[in-house]
Amino acid sequence: MKLVKQLAVTACAAAMFATAAHADSIKVGSAGGVTGPIAELVATIVKGRDLARDQINAEGGLLKGDKLEMVIGDSACDPKAAVDAVGKLVNVEQVVGIVGPSCSGATNASVQAVTIPAGVAVLSDSATAPSVTELKDNDTVFRVAPSDAYQGLAIAQLVNKAGIKKVAMTYSNDDYNAGIAKVFEEEFKKMGGEVTANQAHEPNKASYRSELQTLTQGGPEAIAIFAYYGSSGITIIKNSLENGLFGKFFAADGMFDQSVIDQIGADNLKGNIQITQASSDTADASYQAFAEAFKATGADPAAPYAAHGYDATFMMALAIEKAGAADRAKIKDALRAISDGKGEVVRPGDWAKAKKLIADGKDINYEGASGSADFDENGDVSGVFAVNVVGDDGKWAKELLK
Repeated sequence: MKLVKQLAVTACAAAMFATAAHADSIKVGSAGGVTGPIAELVATIVKGRDLARDQINAEGGLLKGDKLEMVIGDSACDPKAAVDAVGKLVNVEQVVGIVGPSCSGATNASVQAVTIPAGVAVLSDSATAPSVTELKDNDTVFRVAPSDAYQGLAIAQLVNKAGIKKVAMTYSNDDYNAGIAKVFEEEFKKMGGEVTANQAHEPNKASYRSELQTLTQGGPEAIAIFAYYGSSGITIIKNSLENGLFGKFFAADGMFDQSVIDQIGADNLKGNIQITQASSDTADASYQAFAEAFKATGADPAAPYAAHGYDATFMMALAIEKAGAADRAKIKDALRAISDGKGEVVRPGDWAKAKKLIADGKDINYEGASGSADFDENGDVSGVFAVNVVGDDGKWAKELLK
């Protein structure tokens, strides 16, 4: 009996310890393509998320002092892997919200299979396909990265401004790239341009020479590439240059990475490539606050979606604080309340200020490093875009599109 009693006391103590340990932190999923075709890009996005977490925990944490714990889930930029990863975050880790996933296909698959049925709010920092807007999500899916409905138009404007009237295009057959390619084609044709050929391609092939030879028919002056740099984009540009098929390139932010220049050569690309990117207004006070703190960690604040990763995490934490509890059902409504354009402005790093305002019953309006982050009825934001060209130093040089 004594042994049984002792075991019972031990079990009770262990249960109390587990409850207390759980109560000391609030879990939010940090889903993204940690491996896969844009792993390098995602690594910096995660650093942006982690900076927000660290600032929040250093300035009082969540609610009554709970730590914000970001639990990594590797969606691998793949729909099936994303369903598995997000399923584990929601059902095993019991996260109260999700930041990410990174890629549009991974986002669409995981929210439909897991988070929408579970009523868990998702705030993506880099899923940009127009199809995300069309989800029947019970107002649980949001994003701080602008839809490619805007970026597709931006690329069409770039091509038109360059004086190019005839262009070929190729896209990787996934949600993100197919979505933006569709918008680009529609918008370029509205501007009087001609798409001489439009071809889908499969990722991760050793060569795209035959596809590119077909795309040269009709006399295109350039090619628009909608692909991830790590799966097909770099190979397509290499094949184009090596075989004298295309010499001028336009692309979206799935192609924005220093490895494009490093592997192909700055001399080959300078003056011949323009890549659009969801960006930030670097003169804005919110961006400057983020940039200073991010640089201090040794990371590049201008990296694609780094500011968006920061904003998504900070906003998810603000929503938990506004909800007054780690309650999945309340967080989605609170996400709208903390960034609806009303109330006192809160910027990156202003966690202690925001916490006090919420405690005092005041309204807040988060103005993010990536933009104002005011959600429309679909949970989308309009965003800001930049164009990247190869600079004299062999690095990407950026300017905002007005």
